[in-house]
Amino acid sequence: MSPEQDHAQVTAWEAVLTSLEQAAVGDDPTPWHEPAGLGRIPRELVGRASRLLAAQRDRIAVLEQDRRATLDHLGALRQVDATREPQRAVYLDASA
Repeated sequence: MSPEQDHAQVTAWEAVLTSLEQAAVGDDPTPWHEPAGLGRIPRELVGRASRLLAAQRDRIAVLEQDRRATLDHLGALRQVDATREPQRAVYLDASA
């Protein structure tokens, strides 16, 4: 690969990593699609990609904790709601 091609590949990978880093720290719901034609990640960007992967895994763990807490709260609300007495008549006496 020529130096120009190497530089272009590094620049393209840097753009991809930057967008992924921004999505990892924000609340970006945009689905990610694997870019085509980039080839292997350049050696000088492997450390950055590894840190990004660790940050994504940390974010996933936080989201999973939040999901579990939300499910616990919803379960508690359902239990409270199930113990409430009806506010009005439930049965209708049709024989009277």
